[in-house]
Amino acid sequence: MPHSAPAAPVLHTFPGIGELQTALANFIVRAQKESIEKKGRFTVAISGGSLPQQLAGLVDNPAVKWDKWQVFYADERVVPLDHEDSNHALNTRELFSKVPIPASHIHTIDPALADDLEELADAYEKELIREFAMKDSARFPIFDLILLGIGPDGHTCSLFPGHALLSEEDRWVAYIEDSPKPPPRRVTLTLPVLNHAARIAFVVSNGAKADVLHTILDEPEKGLPASRVRPVNPGHLYWFTDEAAAAKIQYPRTPFKL
Repeated sequence: MPHSAPAAPVLHTFPGIGELQTALANFIVRAQKESIEKKGRFTVAISGGSLPQQLAGLVDNPAVKWDKWQVFYADERVVPLDHEDSNHALNTRELFSKVPIPASHIHTIDPALADDLEELADAYEKELIREFAMKDSARFPIFDLILLGIGPDGHTCSLFPGHALLSEEDRWVAYIEDSPKPPPRRVTLTLPVLNHAARIAFVVSNGAKADVLHTILDEPEKGLPASRVRPVNPGHLYWFTDEAAAAKIQYPRTPFKL
């Protein structure tokens, strides 16, 4: 049965970082509650960059049920897990080291496979299959929530403008050897996986992202990778931004309400 058109993005804008982080934490807790009530667990994919810092509202938050979380990485750099370029190292430093999440609930790449990117990507895809098969997947896994950021070129995950991976239609996890942003070797969830999520939240702050955010939301026809993230029905797409990042956006804002 064909999917109906994706729902329009919902843009929430906040005066500053503190308000953004508080609202984002409330949003995540609500998504967690709905997911746990429905099936007893909460499946999340998370990226790197500035995103982990924006999750400060989850630390010391009694409403977060860390033992119910299953966390995957939306993309990862193929480096040792404690390397300064690792998204896992970044998320551990900014978030996971500060909260009681079981280590076995954080699904990392296997650095022992770093010499064979295809094997490494296949192994991470199999990790996803173990979590989602027969539970929340048909053709693709259905994450409860995917948390993303954007780069100044409009990339998200390790999906870059003009790259062949934007056309990937079958794989859940793909690798890239020629990332225009170092380090060059990475693995990433593909657009079909992103676009089957129940909820995606982009989190963007800082005036340096104002121009690209305008292009993504006001000129989606230009096809930047972040503009191509549009979850199929019944999924929903949210943008959490501060005023500085949203300064040039014409797209209508929606007041944040729980």
